[in-house]
Amino acid sequence: MTDASRRPAGMAAYIAVTAAYWAFMLTDGALRMLVLLHFHTLGFSPVQLAYLFILYEIAGIVTNLSAGWIAARFGLTATLYAGLGLQIVALIALAQLDPAWGIAASVAFVMCVQGVSGVAKDLAKMSSKSAVKLLAPAGEGVLFRWVALLTGSKNAVKGLGFLLGAAMLALVGFVGSVLAMAAVLAVILLVIAVRMPSGLPTGRKGAKFTEVFSKSHNVNWLSAARVFLFGARDVWFVVGIPIYFYAVLSDGTVAGNRVAFFTIGSFMAVWIILYGAVQASAPRLLRADTRGQAVLINEAWTWALGLALLPALLAALVWFAGAPAPWLTGTLIAGLLGFGAIFAINSALHSYLILAFTRAERVTMDVGFYYMANAAGRLIGTLLSGLSYQWGGLPACLAVAAVMLAISALLARQLRPVSA
Repeated sequence: MTDASRRPAGMAAYIAVTAAYWAFMLTDGALRMLVLLHFHTLGFSPVQLAYLFILYEIAGIVTNLSAGWIAARFGLTATLYAGLGLQIVALIALAQLDPAWGIAASVAFVMCVQGVSGVAKDLAKMSSKSAVKLLAPAGEGVLFRWVALLTGSKNAVKGLGFLLGAAMLALVGFVGSVLAMAAVLAVILLVIAVRMPSGLPTGRKGAKFTEVFSKSHNVNWLSAARVFLFGARDVWFVVGIPIYFYAVLSDGTVAGNRVAFFTIGSFMAVWIILYGAVQASAPRLLRADTRGQAVLINEAWTWALGLALLPALLAALVWFAGAPAPWLTGTLIAGLLGFGAIFAINSALHSYLILAFTRAERVTMDVGFYYMANAAGRLIGTLLSGLSYQWGGLPACLAVAAVMLAISALLARQLRPVSA
C-alpha cells in the first residue's frame, strides 16, 4: 500500500487527535487560572502558589519519558485516551477540596491533583506532536508549517482557556467551574473514542524503555536549550506577573477582585493567543520554504539571544520606577506581549527542529525526551517564579528570565545540520 493511499485515514486520525488536544488545552489553561487566582484570594504566598504547580511539572518530566515508550509500545490512541481520562479524574478530585482544611493540607492535596493533571497533559501533547511527524507530507518547509499550525492553534486555544478560567471563577465559582469542565471533557472523550478513525500507529511489542534516552547530539543539545527557554518564560509568567497585576488592580473588595480576575485573565489569554498566532505564522515569517535547515538552526540561537534583551530592559524599568504606575503597567503589558511574539518564533523553531532531527521509528521516544526537557524547564521556571518574586518582586523574575534566555541561546548554538 502506498503512502498516498494511507493518507486519508491518517489525516482523519490526525484531525481527531488535534481536536481532542484542543479541548484538553482549553481545560488546562482554564484550570491554571482557576487554581492560581482562587488560592491567591485565600491568602497563599507566592512561594505557596508556586508549590501548587511543582508536582504538575515533575509529573511532566516523568510522564514524557514514559509516554514515549508507552506510545511506541501500545500506540498513540492509548496515550491520548489516557490523557483525557486522567484530566477528568483530576478535575473531579479538585472539586472535593474542603475550604475547612488548613493551608498545608490544601497545598498537599492540590499538588497531588495537579500532578495527575500534569501526567494527563503530557500524554495528550506527546500523542498529537508525534502524529505530525508521521503524517505530514514530504516537501521543503511542509513539516515546519504543520508543526507551527498545530502548536500555534493549541496555544491560541489555551489562551482562551486562561480567559475562560478567570471568567468562570468570577461568575460561577471554583467548584462549579471544575465540575463543568469535567463534564464537557467526558463528552469529548466519549465522542473521540467512538469515532476515532484508523491511521495512527498501533505500537510495536519490542519497544524497550531504555530507547527513550536519545543518543543524538542535536536532540540532546536542543532539549537542553528548551529547558532554559521555557524556564525563562515561566519564571515571570506563572506567579510573578499575575500576582503583580493583582496587587496593582485589586482594592481587596469582591468587586475589585472580580475586575482584577477579568483583567489578569484577559492579559494572559491575549498573551497566549498572540503567542499561538505568531507560532502558526513562524514558517512564513522566517521564509522556511526558501531557507535550508542550516539557516533555521542558526536562527534558533540568534532569536533566543535577541529575546534575552527584552526582559532585561523591563527588569531595569520596573526597578528604577520604584512603584506601580499606570504608565509602567501599560509598558509592561506592551513589552510582555512583544516578548510573547519573539518567544513564539523561538518555540516554533524548536518544535520544528526536534521533528527534523528525529527519525520516524524513534519519533515518540525523541519527542517524549524533548518534552521531558520542556517540563523540566517549566518546573525550574515555576520554582524560580515564586522564589524570585518573594525575594525581589517582578524585577527579579524578569532579570532571571534574561539570564536563562542567554544560556538557552548558547546551548542552541551547538546544533548542527543533518541530512534528510
